[in-house]
Amino acid sequence: MLTVLGFAMIATFLVLIMMKKMSPIAALVLIPALFCVAVGQGAQLGDYVIEGVGKLAPTAAMLMFAIVYFGVMIDVGLFDPIVRGILRFCKADPVRIVVGTAVLAAIVSLDGDGSTTFMITVSAMYPLYKRLGMSLVVMTGVAATANGVMNTLPWGGPTARAATALELDAADIFVPMIPALGMGLLFVFVLAYVLGRRERKRIGYLTLDEALVPETDTVLVATGGGTGPDPIKRATGGPGADRDADGDAERGAGRGADGDAERGADGDADGGFQGLDPHRATLRPRLYWFNAGLTVALLAAMILELMPIPVLFLLGAALALTVNYPNMAEQKARIAAHADNVLNVSGMVFAAAVFTGVLTGTGMVKHMADWLVGAIPEGMGPHMGLVTGVLSIPLTYFMSNDGFYFGVVPVLAEAGAAHGVSPLEIARASLVGQALHMSSPLVPAVYVLVGMAKVEFGDHTRFTVKWAALTSLVVLAAGILFGII
Repeated sequence: MLTVLGFAMIATFLVLIMMKKMSPIAALVLIPALFCVAVGQGAQLGDYVIEGVGKLAPTAAMLMFAIVYFGVMIDVGLFDPIVRGILRFCKADPVRIVVGTAVLAAIVSLDGDGSTTFMITVSAMYPLYKRLGMSLVVMTGVAATANGVMNTLPWGGPTARAATALELDAADIFVPMIPALGMGLLFVFVLAYVLGRRERKRIGYLTLDEALVPETDTVLVATGGGTGPDPIKRATGGPGADRDADGDAERGAGRGADGDAERGADGDADGGFQGLDPHRATLRPRLYWFNAGLTVALLAAMILELMPIPVLFLLGAALALTVNYPNMAEQKARIAAHADNVLNVSGMVFAAAVFTGVLTGTGMVKHMADWLVGAIPEGMGPHMGLVTGVLSIPLTYFMSNDGFYFGVVPVLAEAGAAHGVSPLEIARASLVGQALHMSSPLVPAVYVLVGMAKVEFGDHTRFTVKWAALTSLVVLAAGILFGII
């Protein structure tokens, strides 16, 4: 019964948010509460929620101060040169922009933290997508999938969990998987190229106006209320220009997924793009190298695990605010400017705590995992590596990494050992599903991605799941082909 109700709860949640019948926060809270009552454990709902909140509170704190920190870094102009460089490379070509998104997300993912990756990637690429009218779900989908593949780095989390759960060395798990993961990342780049071609066909081939090329060296995007020359012009308009990359009808110009007028970075209507204004008052060019050094030091401290990540971002945000904006009124203004993102993301994380708390506390997760493992035919025993790889795709989407690697993988490894399959093979196969995992509603970082990109979570899910699952299958196929799995 718990198995059926567990799958029903997840399916209900996904259907309602993808059909936009409920907001993600409401669905994450109300649906598990109803199912908790349905299984006869309504009296324990409070305990499950408090336990879930306790586990995710450090993550929420990390995201809160990370958003403030990177928001301040955007305000002071740290990422302006990155956007200028990408603009010069992309030349307003949708193909180059989407491929650039994948490359940037993959590079930034080297720090091992998904939230940081998404903040930097969206900060750099969002102005280009908005200025050219490109589909924002393409940006979030490509970024999430690229980060999912790179999330398998030994310091990224999944590999370390697999090594801990099976008492193995992380290097022995990861190094042999590099060719298969490389094929997965190559597939993401190819996918980005294909999606970029679709975007180019939808909106036409775009080129920078030759007369304004010098200006783009210092001006990231047009600003203000739309007055003045537009640095971008259409060369051609493709058929189906009124369709988005996923085949759905595009919203009217300047409209969001919910039909409301999109807002620029300063809160004004997006009639003329309000992006990274090169003349904004928050810039601190004289402190550029201080801010760059602080960011590098912060990321290095994260990788070296000198302190817990929430503490690092708390200290970093406080130092960045104090040095860049010593005036108290300016500090309050910067915090207020990013309060919307902070509230949306941290609120989503605490709402997700209700979902995970009920899923775990009622025993639904354990029953679902046991049912899936028990459903494996006896004849598949010698192929437990393949079975583990296939199961990792849905299980890491519907479960947290902790639940999968510490609850399911040891069982799969034990079943494989009975048929001569080594724990190393099981551990490597368990990494296959990470490309899809990074778009799971149970991953807090994905809310940073969709929140900063102003994309509905349901739209992101509907667009990304199929491509991320296909990427995971490519990694699995490559692992089998190279004899790794």
